[in-house]
Amino acid sequence: MKNLLSVLKISVPDKIYIKDPETSDLGRRIVEHSILLINKIGFESFTFKKLGAKIGSNESSIYRYFESKHKLLLYLSSWYWAWLEYKLVLETFSISNTEQKLEKAIVTVTETVKDDSKYSHINEPILYKIIVNESSKSFLTKEVDYKNKEGYFEIYKRLISRLNEMILAVKPDYKFGLSLASTILEGGLHQHFLQEHFPSITNSKKNNTPTKFFVHLAKTALQ
Repeated sequence: MKNLLSVLKISVPDKIYIKDPETSDLGRRIVEHSILLINKIGFESFTFKKLGAKIGSNESSIYRYFESKHKLLLYLSSWYWAWLEYKLVLETFSISNTEQKLEKAIVTVTETVKDDSKYSHINEPILYKIIVNESSKSFLTKEVDYKNKEGYFEIYKRLISRLNEMILAVKPDYKFGLSLASTILEGGLHQHFLQEHFPSITNSKKNNTPTKFFVHLAKTALQ
C-alpha cells in the first residue's frame, strides 16, 4: 500500500495555485521547503521572502506559483486531505464487514502519521504536524464562504462524505452521520493538538490515543 501511495498523482483544486508546483523543479522545491520551514517557525512567521532565501530563489518567483502564503497553506492542506483520502480507500476497500470497515477508517484518519511513504518531495509526517497545528487557518477566514463555493475545500468535504457513508452503512437510520464524520476528522487533529500542547485537558496519552477515543465514540453512538 505504501508503494502504491508513493506513485499516485495527488490532485489539488487548480484555483488554489497560479502555476501547478508539480510541473517544475522549482515548484516542487517550493512545496518541499515550505513544509519544512512552516514546521520550524510556524505559519505566522513564515514569509515568501524567508522561503526564497531558503531555496535560493527570488521571492517574486514564488508568487508565480501562489498569490499568497494563505493559498500555499490551502495547497498543503488540500494535498494532505487528498493523500489521506487515497490512503483511506486503499486501507478499507477489501473489508466487507461494515463495522470493521468503519473502525479501520477511523484508525486511518485519526492516527499519527509516522511513516514517510517517500512521496517525491513531500515529507508526510512533517506535513501532518502542520495539519495538526496550522490547517484550521486555511478556512477560519472571512472569505471561507466564497472559497467554499469556488471548490477550494472539495477534497476535505469529500473525505467527510466517505466517512459518513461508512457510518450509515453500519446504522442506516442514524441521523447525525455527517456530524459524527466531521467530528472524527477534525476532532482527531484537535485531540492530537491538545495532547501535545494542553495535556491537562485531554485524556489522550501515549497509550490512550485519540484513535481509541473516536473508535469508542463511534461504537457508542451507533449502538
